[in-house]
Amino acid sequence: MPGWPENRTHIGSHARRVDGPAKVTGAAKYASDVQPEGWLYGMILRSRWPKARILSINIEKAKQVPGIKAVILVREGERIVRYYGEELAAVAGTTKQACLDALRAIEVRARELPFVVNEEDAREEDSPRVWDESPNLSRARDESRGDVDKAFSEAAVVVEGNFSTSVQIHHPLETHGNTVLWADDGITCWASTQGITSVRNGLAGALSVPQSQVRVICEYMGGGFGAKLGFGVEGALAARLSREAKAPVKLMLTRFDQSLAVGNRPSTFQKIRLGAASDGTLLAYELDNYGTAGIGAGGATEGGSGDVRIPAPYIYQVPNVRARQASVAVNAGSARAFRAPSHPPASFGMESIMDELAVKLNMDPLELRILNNKPTSPNAGDALVRQIREKEFLLGAERFGWKQKYKKPGSSPGPIKTGVGCAAATWGGGGRGTRAEAQINPDGTVEIRCGTQDLGTGTKTVIAVIAADIFGLKPEQIQVRVGDTNFPPSGGSGGSTTAASVSPAIYDVCTKALGQLQQQTGVADARGANWAAACKKLGVDPLVVQGQWQQGLSSSGAAGVQFAEVEVDTETGFVRLKKILCVQDCGLVVSKLTAESQVNGGIIMGIGYALYEGRVMDRNTGVVLNPNFETYKLPGIADIPEIEIILLDMPERGVIGIGEPVTIPTAAAIANAVANAIGVRVNSLPITPEKVLAALGKVTTA
Repeated sequence: MPGWPENRTHIGSHARRVDGPAKVTGAAKYASDVQPEGWLYGMILRSRWPKARILSINIEKAKQVPGIKAVILVREGERIVRYYGEELAAVAGTTKQACLDALRAIEVRARELPFVVNEEDAREEDSPRVWDESPNLSRARDESRGDVDKAFSEAAVVVEGNFSTSVQIHHPLETHGNTVLWADDGITCWASTQGITSVRNGLAGALSVPQSQVRVICEYMGGGFGAKLGFGVEGALAARLSREAKAPVKLMLTRFDQSLAVGNRPSTFQKIRLGAASDGTLLAYELDNYGTAGIGAGGATEGGSGDVRIPAPYIYQVPNVRARQASVAVNAGSARAFRAPSHPPASFGMESIMDELAVKLNMDPLELRILNNKPTSPNAGDALVRQIREKEFLLGAERFGWKQKYKKPGSSPGPIKTGVGCAAATWGGGGRGTRAEAQINPDGTVEIRCGTQDLGTGTKTVIAVIAADIFGLKPEQIQVRVGDTNFPPSGGSGGSTTAASVSPAIYDVCTKALGQLQQQTGVADARGANWAAACKKLGVDPLVVQGQWQQGLSSSGAAGVQFAEVEVDTETGFVRLKKILCVQDCGLVVSKLTAESQVNGGIIMGIGYALYEGRVMDRNTGVVLNPNFETYKLPGIADIPEIEIILLDMPERGVIGIGEPVTIPTAAAIANAVANAIGVRVNSLPITPEKVLAALGKVTTA
């Protein structure tokens, strides 16, 4: 079985990002920047009703608007729309204004129907149904093991709590969208996507054309977080408009569209009961949970995700478990995968109740976690991850100064109180069958081609440092080409699988290429100083070699622990983050700079989930009331605390993805720190000043 070389120069270093110059100079071209000759603007007409029967749509007047080249319907005939913003028609024109005029010219006849957008309202028996054939509240899925009732009766301590998390909107800086050219010889799609192959396959299927006639390109993209793995309705509409107009069409969603129709993280409403022995050993766990994935939470949805279940219990060992989880359909856009799906809300609920248990036991919360982190046996499937997590707890506590900083909840003097909290996470990840191609040219230049995509996470840099180490070159001497379905195939970038999939394939192809170069030229060691001379011996033709993902160079299972320190102003309710310490396992650290960047990004996303983010819906109109960066609050630079990162470099485990695990425990650690500071718990996210003051009994909330 292959293994990573022991002597590494660039792998694991703080090498500069190879795409940095292109991005800071503006040379990098994103899907939203692409402008093929003769391109047109594309726009979508969306439903202004949360639920309605569409009787007819007349597009004839829109076709007559000057500058309009194509107008199409999403679907012919009568239909029912189920949320404000559902797609009805699309237009393509030479200017934005022409498209806006055409949208206004489309005549829609509809009969409004009763709707519901609030989860609590939707659960009522007399609530309007989102899907006529099924109730809004799904049948609960029950999972259990052991004798839960007996365990609770024997527990020395039992705690209960209710914890809720809001719907979170993805809001990448670059909105969803594509530029599509449908020509006689095939379809070219410049997509803002996490999966060029899945977009190609999806478009080919939806448009009934062979996959070989669809090419998808995504050299740079501006954020995805899970919602950009497919081609989407907007992708199919852009292609259809291009065919109709016989010209390229760029259809990038508006920020308002983004908030309505292309995904979100489901809400959760968790009622948790936890029982333990007097020494803190967990004995019993019970969960009742429901949440909404919008229209995806019921009925025959189209591409929606209705699974709002969370891992229960999260991380810690409990022998007796009962969990009941249900989804609630509402008239809102369907959920999609969101960075570390289901784990952040699971972490928030479980880590919150763990701290409540520690307080009741008069026990250090860190010691309680370590006690219940033990594997059931040395041979348990997750035993190694649990051992790593214990190491992270101890290492992080020492670096953070936990023993010195942790105090009795609410005991900090004065109106501005300080507190600390901790939380942990787990994630799977793993690698899969990526392929790659290396071309060594007689002039000594090298090109690596792989049909993956770089979401901004540093995939190009990862490829460059691996190739540079194997060839004895510098990363900047490696030309990396990704984001094109004409290159050897790779999978979508989701689940923190990209680095673990791509890195072994690059190692394999470069190792093979070096071996073939040395064999073909007779140079025993072609690396480094001998490289140029060896390449000259190739003659006229370049050396092109294929490689693929290899077992043993990557693995799955990442552990992570975070500690948070906060200040809470008890007169205003404002929470100020002072510090977050992250201790994270990611196997072999391929590129330290990009790994640290991933940790920073994941933590900042977790800060948003903890303190700022939450979709607000209008009960009366079904409209998202905070659809933009002014009203949908995200962390700004002034909100970011000191972030200290400790990466456990474990080459023997191979490459493990880091993108998702680092965003999981942040909100839980912050919530526990706030509770430790003020002595009472804010049990719903985001933790706003109003909620802090309400917990302190200084205001009442609606």
